[in-house]
Amino acid sequence: MRLLLPLAALLALPSPAALAQTAPAPPVAAPNPAGIVNVTVTTNWGPIVIAIDKEHAPITAANFLKYVDQKRLDGENFYRAVKIQPGYGFIQFGTGNDPKRTLPPIPHEPTSKTGLSHKDGAISMAMGRPGTASGDFFIIVGDLSTMDATATDPGYAVFGHVVSGMDIVHRIMDAPTSPTRGEGLMKGQMLEPAIKVQTVRHSPALPAAPAPAPTPSVG
Repeated sequence: MRLLLPLAALLALPSPAALAQTAPAPPVAAPNPAGIVNVTVTTNWGPIVIAIDKEHAPITAANFLKYVDQKRLDGENFYRAVKIQPGYGFIQFGTGNDPKRTLPPIPHEPTSKTGLSHKDGAISMAMGRPGTASGDFFIIVGDLSTMDATATDPGYAVFGHVVSGMDIVHRIMDAPTSPTRGEGLMKGQMLEPAIKVQTVRHSPALPAAPAPAPTPSVG
C-alpha cells in the first residue's frame, strides 16, 4: 500500500534544489583492513561472505584458505545445526573427515592468543581436541564467548566473521534436523536434508574510497 503524506507535511518538504544542495554524499565502501581476505560460501540457499582474519589468526586462516584455493569445499554441505536455544547455537560445514578432501590437522590457535571471540557471526574450527582441527568449520549464532579459551579450557579457534549473509546462516540454523542421525552428542543435530555448498571462492576486494572532489571557491 502506498502511504500519502498530509498536505502540511508535503508543504514542509524542501524543494528539489535545496535537497540537491544539502543531501549527504552516498557512503563509499572502505577497502578491507590489512590482513582481511573476503571469501564467499555459495550455498543452494544463497551466499555467505566471510572475512578471514590472516593477521590475528594466521595459522587457522591459512588452513581455511588452502581449502578454498584447492576447491576442497566445493560440493560439500552444511550438515549440522546445534540449537542451544532460540537465537543461540552454530551451524557446521566442511569435509566431514573425508580422506580425499581433508588436509593434515593444524596446531591449535586459541582465542587467548588471537584476541578474537565466538560472537555472533564468528567462524571457528571444529575439533575433538587441540591439534586435531582440519577441514570442518562452524559459524556462530548469538554470543557464545563461553567457547573462547580460558586458563583451564583451550576453547576453539576463531579465524574470521560473517560480513554478509547472516540471514542465510539463520535459515540454515532453523532448518529441520533428523531425530535419529548422528552419534553421541551429535544425535538429533544433523540437518535433513543437508544444505549444499556449491562453491567457496575468494571475493573481490572492496574498492578504496575515491579522493573527495575539491570544494569550489566562492567569490
